[in-house]
Amino acid sequence: MSTDTDPAYRITFSHTGFTERLAAMGRHDLPASLVVFLVALPLSLGVALASGAPVAAGLIAAAVGGIVAGLCGGSAIQVSGPTASLTVVVAGAVHQFGWAATCFLTVGAGVLQILFGVSRIARGALAIAPVVVHGLLAGIGVIIALQQVHVLLGGATVGSPIDSVLQLPAGLRSVHHGDLFIGLLVIALLVAWKFVPRRVRSVPGPLVAVLAATLVAMVLPTPVDHVVLDGSPLDAIALPALPTAGWLAAIATMVTIALIASVETLLSAMAVDKLRPERPRTDLDRELIGQGAANMTSGMLGGLPIAAVIVRSITNANAGARTRAATVLHGIWILVFAVALAGLVHRIPTAALAGLLILIGVQLIKLAHIRLARRTGDLYVYLVTVAGVVLLNLLQGLLLGLAAAVVLLVWRVAQVRVVAEPAAEPGRWIVRVDGSCSFLALPRITGALAAVPADADVTVALTADFLDHAVAEHLTEWARQRRGAGRVVEFAELGTARLAGTGARPPERGTAGAVLDDALGPWRRTGRSVDAIAAGISAYHRGHAHLMRSHLDQLRHRPDAATFFLTCADARIVPNVITSSGPGDLFTVRNIGNLVPVGGSDVSVEAALIYALDKLDVRSVVVCGHSGCGAMEALYKQVRVGPGLGDWLAHARPTLDAYRAGHPVGEAAAAAGFGPVDQLGLVNVARQLETLAAYPAVREAIEGRGVAVSGLFFDLATARVIEVRPDGIAEFDDARGHVAPEPV
Repeated sequence: MSTDTDPAYRITFSHTGFTERLAAMGRHDLPASLVVFLVALPLSLGVALASGAPVAAGLIAAAVGGIVAGLCGGSAIQVSGPTASLTVVVAGAVHQFGWAATCFLTVGAGVLQILFGVSRIARGALAIAPVVVHGLLAGIGVIIALQQVHVLLGGATVGSPIDSVLQLPAGLRSVHHGDLFIGLLVIALLVAWKFVPRRVRSVPGPLVAVLAATLVAMVLPTPVDHVVLDGSPLDAIALPALPTAGWLAAIATMVTIALIASVETLLSAMAVDKLRPERPRTDLDRELIGQGAANMTSGMLGGLPIAAVIVRSITNANAGARTRAATVLHGIWILVFAVALAGLVHRIPTAALAGLLILIGVQLIKLAHIRLARRTGDLYVYLVTVAGVVLLNLLQGLLLGLAAAVVLLVWRVAQVRVVAEPAAEPGRWIVRVDGSCSFLALPRITGALAAVPADADVTVALTADFLDHAVAEHLTEWARQRRGAGRVVEFAELGTARLAGTGARPPERGTAGAVLDDALGPWRRTGRSVDAIAAGISAYHRGHAHLMRSHLDQLRHRPDAATFFLTCADARIVPNVITSSGPGDLFTVRNIGNLVPVGGSDVSVEAALIYALDKLDVRSVVVCGHSGCGAMEALYKQVRVGPGLGDWLAHARPTLDAYRAGHPVGEAAAAAGFGPVDQLGLVNVARQLETLAAYPAVREAIEGRGVAVSGLFFDLATARVIEVRPDGIAEFDDARGHVAPEPV
């Protein structure tokens, strides 16, 4: 018998694995590559036309992007090629330096991208504010649409967007109706394609639109312009040339190409990673190296600059691609088409590609991005970026957008919310400081502190996520002066920033009770209305949701807990507050009187307990009572209640009997000064512990894996949590830890 150490076995196994991979490639990657090829072909031709480059340059770039970037990049799914976002800068470079020099700039941009990847700063490009990227793409979309409108009308592209607008009336007067009809037909087909049946939609819309327009143009009675392709793409291969003048502008163009191509590539990689969360994430540094190698190759062969194209990448992923083979094969198909079927390109109307590009340009202006910018207060940054790109150029528009984003950031940092107002307690004021407290906030803070009367005690509530030394020093000095005048100043640090962490001498702290009007607002109010709850939810979204999001995301597939926590339904008891626990820590069950009716007609607590022990694997079981319990008062005073509540309180009858018989917990509670109702509440916790300890599932968990069963009692008057044991009570001390159980 052969084993895994037998050479014959290893060869057979390897051959079998190769065969399986080849079969999987045929099932998934080969069909996906054909779909992407059909999408990339018309787009590559259109981008070349819009860039003012030879049409063959688009095919060369598409083939190189598929083969070189596909083999060398950091993503197995991402597809690269000529992209609409680079048409504006390439068209400007062709106009200023000529095509051969533009190829040299493409090679230089590739070198820069390789340096970006080798230096491992790929994620640094993501530091560009998304609103700036969105504005950049929208500005490019505006320029593409304005330029291609003239081609749609039967004319030629115009240099600047302003000239495009100014010359539009003349273009409308001299419109070529055949070109206009073909362009509008393509736009109509692309818009309508999303409404056709899903099975038909598996054929790429751009391919259908361009083919339909080509066929219609052949029978159209009026002449239309067609794409001009000078020979085979192999004939178009030419070495790049150095720019003859304007080296500063050439370097700026090179940097612009590298930055735009890199940012679009990284954004595309993030989008593709979200589509396939089960696959390894893109190696962003390697992806930039692969893109740089592809741009160097494309420039050396006379092709356009390339970048990862999000439309093609998503198409590839949705078509079922699993490996790099789909990306590489799509490049090979384009190469085969360029060599063997290039003559078909002559039959494509230029207006058809113009209509395709106009729709692409319009789609770069996304209403969702505008709504998001407005909702987040970044609309001014978006508009500044768009205006800079359209009226100046891409690089200057990008720099203007970044400058606007920085100005907005500084303005927001300076907008600290500071409020000084009288507190509920007479003779006391509260100063609330909320936000990022830098020296820019000092004028606002100083003004609020000056408004506090000289004879008032003060609580300073700091809900700050950042606190610099200037603000901390000012606050501590102000507090020292007021204390020197005999006034009380307390600090409540509710945010993540701390005075002690700034280097300033931390001030003394008091109880800061007044600040709890905000921090414990939901529990201070009685009779909260629906409007108040909605306002509280809004405050949670503003102030705390972002802090909890990452933690909750980690818990969404882990329905476990450390503790089974049974407590009273009383609204004044907040288990997570009194135990300083968070989401995922407590499996909480609440009922009137925190009772354990095991074995009776009500099995709700029993079911929750078994679920917690068997499914959640809790390590402790806790029963928590509280002072002023209405259930214990009704039980102690023998208040007549309706049948529903009366039947429920019957489960607590053994507690009353044990209390009257002189339960040791009741005696310890009496010695500690608790009243009769609270003594009964403490005995009730002890009785529930006894019930739990006798329950088979709990006893098995105690003996088998050391599950702890314990009791707590929350004293509302003092906000103390007291430990309850079957034979007495004990206190918890913050400084020394747990005090050994003994009668208090």
